Order: sequence, then C-alpha cells, then structure tokens
Amino acid sequence: MAGAAGFQLSSPDIRSGGTIDPSFEFDGFGCKGQNRSPALEWSGAPAGTRSVAITVYDPDAPTGSGWWHWSVIDLPRGPGALPANAGAVGGAGLPPGARQIRNDYGVPAWGGVCPPAGDKAHRYIFTVHALKVERLDIPADATAALAGYMINANTLGKASFQAAYGRPAAR
Repeated sequence: MAGAAGFQLSSPDIRSGGTIDPSFEFDGFGCKGQNRSPALEWSGAPAGTRSVAITVYDPDAPTGSGWWHWSVIDLPRGPGALPANAGAVGGAGLPPGARQIRNDYGVPAWGGVCPPAGDKAHRYIFTVHALKVERLDIPADATAALAGYMINANTLGKASFQAAYGRPAAR
C-alpha cells in the first residue's frame, strides 16, 4: 500500500529535494510570506481509486508530533492538478466537492511553511493519497489527526515528494 507503481506527485513550483520559495511561507508567527499553496500535479492512481487526498506535513516541527500544513480531501479521482493558491481560505481554487481540513494553525486552508528562525531547515512532505472511497466521512471541523487517520484507513496507494525550508536566525 505504501506506493503504487506509476503513481506520481509533482509541483511546477517546488522541485522534489529542492528548497521551497519564500512566497509559500506563512504570514504570521514571525514569518512574512505570502501564504500561498504551490501548484500540484498527480497521475497514475491505482485501480479502484474513487477519490484523492493531499497532505503536507513537517516532521521536524518542535511539537513532538510534527505539523500539518494542509489537508485536502474528496478530490476527484484520476489525473489531477491544483493551481497555485488553491489552498486559500474558502477553497475557491478547489474542484467542486473538495474540502480543506483544519491545519495545525487552526484554519481549513493552506498554512505556509514557518520553521523557527535559526532552526535547521525543515523537511516538508507533500503526499497524494489514492482513496478507496468517494468521500471521507469526517466532520467539517475535523482535526488534522482525525483526517490523517481516515485518509490512511482508506488509502490504496500514495506518492510523495519532499522539499526543505529554513529561516535565518533573528537579528
């Protein structure tokens, strides 16, 4: 289940293994980015896929449990794409029926990268999940942990890429 042959996720905005552009940084908590979500593209979902979910996770956040930056569920199956800034509050850039789940900033939207100033660069894992259900049965105010549980319980396959972002120490 960990992967599916041919299932791929990429971004024209962020190179796999590369550095994330500051425009995708959060605007708050000392960060001063544009809080834009990157464009994403996926293809090759396994047979039986009925919907797709996207997650973005920072395992290096100093929380003891990482940090969920974005969860989008109920995306249509098949090859797909999300345009840049699809993660804006309100979800106007998402396909009909798709939903954003509350991130660890407490908002159902993209929450940009914002590692502590002076910390080593954090890893950000972008993942597309092929799901065996058309819709996830979770409430609109679900936490990222509940969404993650339901996504993983229904995943047929997934594809990921990772990129890094760090901020210099404050002066």
